[in-house]
Amino acid sequence: MLFAFMTVPAWSQDSEIEDTEFEAQGQKFNTLLYYMDQLYVEDTDMESLVETAIVNMLEAMDPHSVYIPAEDLQEADEPLNGNFEGVGIQFNIFRDTIMVVSPISGGPSEKLGIMSGDRIVTVDGEVVAGTGVTNKDVQRLLKGPKGTRVTVGIKRGNDPELLEFEIIRDKIPIFSVDASFMAAPGIGYIKVNRFARSTMSEMYGAFAQLQREGMKDLVLDLQGNGGGMLRTAIQMADEFLPGISLLFTQKAVNSPEKTPTRAFQVDLKKDDSSF
Repeated sequence: MLFAFMTVPAWSQDSEIEDTEFEAQGQKFNTLLYYMDQLYVEDTDMESLVETAIVNMLEAMDPHSVYIPAEDLQEADEPLNGNFEGVGIQFNIFRDTIMVVSPISGGPSEKLGIMSGDRIVTVDGEVVAGTGVTNKDVQRLLKGPKGTRVTVGIKRGNDPELLEFEIIRDKIPIFSVDASFMAAPGIGYIKVNRFARSTMSEMYGAFAQLQREGMKDLVLDLQGNGGGMLRTAIQMADEFLPGISLLFTQKAVNSPEKTPTRAFQVDLKKDDSSF
């Protein structure tokens, strides 16, 4: 989950107590930063302190809430936008450990048997778990030119021993549709591994080919899908859930029920290419 900061209208009287509490906690944080800047015995790097505070706050919430600094966002988005060279994994940093969200289909990590949920503990003999590793560190350690090698030590499940993999970096193809074929007469099968920028165009291409082969019904396989762009996921749901006027609503826990933060409406007038 990526967080964007924006200005929103204040809620009416119902939220005055919540607003007061929010302001009090914000003032507490600002006061702490002020005293650290003015009274600490050494010079302090305010930007670094705030970044660290944000990372730790989100880590305390759940494994899906992460903070990506602006300078790291382009690299973090590469698996959703195009090709890159590296070991071929989607990852998150959870509790100060690199966790594999999913290996990228067709990449070197998948070919070696690296799995979703694996935790990378060492890279080329260097311990990277519990050391304050950042997204930038992961890019530095695991990305690299095609043909170069990197050895990772992986903790899998409750196995006490580390699994060691020597990965030969490669050019990682970024495809959303892993497979599409006729599973049975009249029944097509499409497997989608992520919701990326090109997912819908790949999906339409696979669907058109299966129609030419006589498809009447479709099995859409989302097992192991690592997620991705919310709007793409909504577009795909739109194709499979016709007749629903409200497809998606996103609300904060303290927002009024009658005022959703964000909603997407489905166009009920489908054209002939929809399915």
